[in-house]
Amino acid sequence: MLEPVRTPWQEHLLHLDPMIYAEVNWDFVLVCESSSLDSEAEEKRRQYMSELEKKHFKIKKSKDGKKTFYGVRAPPDIFRKYVRLLKNPDQGCTNLVEEHVSETSRIRIVNFILLKTSIRSGETLDDLIKMKVFETAFPLHKLNETTGKNLKKHWARWRDVIYKQPVQQIRDYFGEKVALYFAWLGWYTLMLFPAAIVGLVVFFYGFVHFNSSKITQEICSANTTLMCPLCDQKCPYWPLSDTCTYAKVTHLFDNEGTVFFAMFMAVWATVFLELWKRQRARDASWWNLYSWDEDEEELALELINNPECDVQMHQHSYLRSTLVLLGVAAMIAILIGIAQALVVYRVVATVFFMRSSWNFLSEHANTAAVMSGAVLHYFTIVIMTKVNRMVSTYLCNLEKPRTFTERENSFTTKVFTFQFVTHFSSLFYVAFFLGRINGYPGNYMRIAGEWRLEECHPSGCITDLFIQMCIIMVLKQTLSNCMEFLSPFIKYKIRTLKDRRSRVHSEQGSEDHVTEAWRANYRLGEVHVFSLFDEFLEMVIQYSFTTIFVAAFPLAPLLAFINNVLEIRLDAIKMTRLQRRLVPRKVNDIGIWLQVLEAVGVLAVITNGLVIAITSDFIPRLIYKYAYGPCAQGQEDIDCLTGYINQSLSTFRTQDFDRRTHVSVDVYPNTTECRYRDYRNTDYSFSVQFWHIFAARLAFVIIFEHVAVCIKFIAAWFVPDVPQSVKNASLQTKHTDLLNQLNMIERSTEV
Repeated sequence: MLEPVRTPWQEHLLHLDPMIYAEVNWDFVLVCESSSLDSEAEEKRRQYMSELEKKHFKIKKSKDGKKTFYGVRAPPDIFRKYVRLLKNPDQGCTNLVEEHVSETSRIRIVNFILLKTSIRSGETLDDLIKMKVFETAFPLHKLNETTGKNLKKHWARWRDVIYKQPVQQIRDYFGEKVALYFAWLGWYTLMLFPAAIVGLVVFFYGFVHFNSSKITQEICSANTTLMCPLCDQKCPYWPLSDTCTYAKVTHLFDNEGTVFFAMFMAVWATVFLELWKRQRARDASWWNLYSWDEDEEELALELINNPECDVQMHQHSYLRSTLVLLGVAAMIAILIGIAQALVVYRVVATVFFMRSSWNFLSEHANTAAVMSGAVLHYFTIVIMTKVNRMVSTYLCNLEKPRTFTERENSFTTKVFTFQFVTHFSSLFYVAFFLGRINGYPGNYMRIAGEWRLEECHPSGCITDLFIQMCIIMVLKQTLSNCMEFLSPFIKYKIRTLKDRRSRVHSEQGSEDHVTEAWRANYRLGEVHVFSLFDEFLEMVIQYSFTTIFVAAFPLAPLLAFINNVLEIRLDAIKMTRLQRRLVPRKVNDIGIWLQVLEAVGVLAVITNGLVIAITSDFIPRLIYKYAYGPCAQGQEDIDCLTGYINQSLSTFRTQDFDRRTHVSVDVYPNTTECRYRDYRNTDYSFSVQFWHIFAARLAFVIIFEHVAVCIKFIAAWFVPDVPQSVKNASLQTKHTDLLNQLNMIERSTEV
């Protein structure tokens, strides 16, 4: 039986009719485990509620078995002060209440006061939750709220997946920060569509030439070209034609359209961010937040809560900054070490797969090692994500940020840096080091003097990069989304089932509909202050995959587009139906995430230029075509790339193998020479062609990056960050305000 329990701090409410409680729209609910009245936890709760009553909060306490619920509602004068101090900051909201603040501002203000209220011993609400005095505190999804009903009916449904999002209603219910997240995600998804189309065209271009490429034809017909063994222990010589399928797949992603697509994505990233800045400016203008000042609002809330409070000043400590910097450097070193461990795994796995009695596995040992390494990399990402958050939280606390925004920015920078290194360190190795530091037969670079490093395929290393990216991106998007949705869904169903069973076994149900609503909200999944941060982080990491190595994976924008169309509705369903209501945050942009996106865009230009110059065979093919091939010799009646594969392979004399190499000669006995991918002379020194290619690669990187950066700057200049209409509206508003002030001054002077 649920009923209000009268406690010493509620004596002045004893005369009120219980029906009055049902008419109150409670702002927040605090939940705790029921305990005896003389316990220390109960005493701290009484002190905390007493402090709230001193601030004229209405409070209701209800017991429900082992749980106790406290409903609190703030007095109207708090919101009147907020409006007068900040000159009605909620203009443009459609759900203003009687105190002339929006529901989201009301929740935010109450949350601020609850967090700042402390008991005699100095503990705040956060401290009391850590001490298990309270279990949790949350605002309510109110069953009778029209906006929430509309969002469930017209937004948080899979059938609405192709419809425009109601950003204004999202803002009215969840606040500006959540609304800007969904506005940004919707804009990002919309802009992915043209990128996905172009990437698909590049992919189909390679698919059309799947069998007609001269390079793949030469590889597929090279039955007599024997390649050097892929390992040291009883590995055989093998014909180049064995990699025919691999060469065809490589051509899907390493063709003439690769350079164009990389340049296109560099421009796309710039245009996307510039157009988003314009859209953000429109939203901030419509919401009357164009010139909103967060510091001013925080100071106002501090004064509303306690007029005698001291202003918390900005502080900086070089010692703390040095310790944080050392901590970040140490963590990055550990993450790079994990990436090197994955390299060692692939080296050892390749040897193990080579020795397998399963012919299919032994024949595709390299590909199997890359794929299994990519899966292992994904699991390290899952594990290190939790470690990265713990380390970032510790380093953030060490900095002692002044405000929540400063803490969030510091936390965001560190987590993203660690996550970026975790996700991409292995990809950078595959893109720029695989097959380039391994030496040559007879003089291989070895790990611990035993296992030799991996080699690239004769048709290039870009397919290895594609496999790595594809597996990580697909696994991350599918498994992460499944866990992100199924975990709160299953937990909610389990809690609901347990609650129904307990209700069945109880003697009678509750007649208190208010407490029923509290219990229904309590059954929903927990949220925390960084819940929205997790959503942003997931999307920005995806954006990094979509732009940084897109030259090796033109289908990345398409996969991201499909994922995001579902992600929008998944997040909507989760926030409205499966999770407790987020505490709204007032913002006028997406914060430090914009700087992160801009940094990723610059890195994408550099990385894609390096991928084309180093990872791809675009430059070697170009040099051969115009300097060494038949067309350079004046033979125009044949394909210009005829003979390219033979030219790109050097010859090794088998008598020069070192003592650690033991070749199986069962299939190809009496072999005196084998081929390997490199540009070397007969004495194994680099050939003139190698230096030509090296110079061309260096020149291409410089030219590509300068051209791409120039295009980015021109695009950024051509597309203004803020629309002229927004600037003019702001100018007109300032003119009107000043004119009104002037008229008031003149009237007061006349009087």
